[in-house]
Amino acid sequence: MALLTMVLATAPTWSASAPVAPLVSSASGRCLDVKGNVDTQGTALDIWDCNGQANQAFEVTSSGELRTMSGSRCVDAYDNRTAPGTPVVIWSCDGRPGQTWRQNSDGTITGVRSGLCLDVNGAGTANGTAVILWTCNGQSNQKWSTSASPPSPSGSGPCDIYSGGGTPCVAAHSTVRALYGSYGGALYQVRRSSDNATRDIGVLKPGGFADAAAQDSFCAGTSCVITVVRDQSGHGNDLWYQGSAQVPGSSQSSPAKATSESLTAGGTKAYSLYINPGNSYWRDGHLTGVPTGAAPEGAYMVTSGTHVNSGCCFDYGNSETTRKADAAGAMDAINFGTQCWFGGCSGRGPWVQADLEWGLYSGGSQSWNPNQRAFTSKFVTAMLKNNGTSRFALKGGDAQYGGLTTLYDGGLPGGYSPMKKQGAIVLGSGGDCCKPGGGANLSAGTFYEGAIVAGYPSDATDNAVQTNITAAGYR
Repeated sequence: MALLTMVLATAPTWSASAPVAPLVSSASGRCLDVKGNVDTQGTALDIWDCNGQANQAFEVTSSGELRTMSGSRCVDAYDNRTAPGTPVVIWSCDGRPGQTWRQNSDGTITGVRSGLCLDVNGAGTANGTAVILWTCNGQSNQKWSTSASPPSPSGSGPCDIYSGGGTPCVAAHSTVRALYGSYGGALYQVRRSSDNATRDIGVLKPGGFADAAAQDSFCAGTSCVITVVRDQSGHGNDLWYQGSAQVPGSSQSSPAKATSESLTAGGTKAYSLYINPGNSYWRDGHLTGVPTGAAPEGAYMVTSGTHVNSGCCFDYGNSETTRKADAAGAMDAINFGTQCWFGGCSGRGPWVQADLEWGLYSGGSQSWNPNQRAFTSKFVTAMLKNNGTSRFALKGGDAQYGGLTTLYDGGLPGGYSPMKKQGAIVLGSGGDCCKPGGGANLSAGTFYEGAIVAGYPSDATDNAVQTNITAAGYR
């Protein structure tokens, strides 16, 4: 992202005046805003949809002031306070210590006197969320840029976009394409029944689509299954089928057939991971970058609205390392299917929901969610993000065209704050799978691609990822 570039890393203030520009929260894609567009001393700052008005334009002076409202007001730590939680307001520019700021190379803005970060309260992303001073913690709600959307270089993939938005992929899986513009490795492995030989299926070129012809040649005259979906992120989070030697103690799952569904993407042939009841994949990823505990996290997958059922549970995301239903908040996974545990789902499904363990949530509570809707198209984008302490959001869209619909953006259900994520990764089952006597392996679903990211992605990043997906040409 483009940052204000006049900062010296060791200097207490900016060394020269910066152009007038918005300051965009990396967590939400919304702008730092003088509440109500009111030019009155003591008016608080919040975040709001970027609109180009004077109350969202900021100039950094050579003395370290952060001026707004056409330069008539300065951003001010209320009453020169230095404690976490101090309100941030506008005031007449008078040189007081609480009006001196520094923007750092990581995108944070700190008060020179307090050392605290300019923070969107509670890691909120909604319009009107207050901006305060808080202890610097590296989260995206404390990072600001002068760009309303992340970079999307030519040839980039979803994980390049996430990285540009400050929320890098820690796991990236697909049987269809590379999710980084430079990735040229294996996408998945097939095993043929004739001699149990295996082969990794890669991409036609770095950043490109799957080499389906290599699979066709290897599997000619026999049948093949997909044994593992490779992790493209470099963290080693390969997803092996539960029942394999790489998932100790699993016995109730088998690998999916490799040729159940072919499709076209990028103008070339590819195969999906076509999951039926009894197929599922897993990785104990908690030592390889996957967020744990209350750390913020986001995820997306491209799936299908035409191959679904009501069995538990077609999930992709963060799950238990124990493969048991441990506690509320032990999971943070996208769920897509026709089961609706608590109501609040419109139509007959399938729906994008959150499997947070001990519950599939269509919203923030066990009640009707008027924004939920079914996604029945052939290719569907499903997204989930969770700040780990107070808020999660669900989004869905058609993966062939158009934008995303926000299905829910609000508080976590009661009993789920803070989250208790364990950091394993599951695909095609619930968290309590697949040990002897276990269940949660009854789902049907299709997986084309998906990723898990560290941090809470901004709305601008979500939208850029959706644009990239629709441009991939799923057919």
